[in-house]
Amino acid sequence: MSRNAIAIVCVLGVMGMTGASFAAVPLYRLFCQVTGFNGTVSRAEKAPDVQLDQTVLIRFDTNVRGLPMQFRAEQVSQRVRIGETGIAFFDVTNTSDQPISAKAAYNVVPDRAGPYFQKLQCFCFEEQIIQPGATIQFPIQYFVAPEMATDAESKGVREITLSYTFYPTDRFQQAGNGAQTVAHATGAAG
Repeated sequence: MSRNAIAIVCVLGVMGMTGASFAAVPLYRLFCQVTGFNGTVSRAEKAPDVQLDQTVLIRFDTNVRGLPMQFRAEQVSQRVRIGETGIAFFDVTNTSDQPISAKAAYNVVPDRAGPYFQKLQCFCFEEQIIQPGATIQFPIQYFVAPEMATDAESKGVREITLSYTFYPTDRFQQAGNGAQTVAHATGAAG
């Protein structure tokens, strides 16, 4: 093999590894959402037709990372039957004088409940823009799939913690004077 061929193979190898490293995070996120791996919650299209007599206690945990806002669950916990659709409400208050652009990341504990805790509706599915001083109430609709009761790994789960963390999106910028603003793409209001 000539030196040029070896150089081309090396350059292609480096380019391939660089591309794979950029694709790793979105592919891992997709894998977790599809499989429920690492406590990632699944998005469901419809609620189950079966409700079991077994109940599970759902606890709600709220966190904020790098944003001037208050975020809390209106209820600390709820007890629902496995297969029953539950609804919970969360309040978010922008405590600044600027709009906030944020998104909520989520997971459940214990991890083995991840594949069975599913959401029908959630504010966490998309970016949220909260105006200065505004308080918004966000609902989520969820259920624990009946299959959890028969899975050998998860059938003993009686308590699940759903945890949310609001974090700034790319549109949320730190201005040089320390004020925080939402950047408007191509002049369109957010």
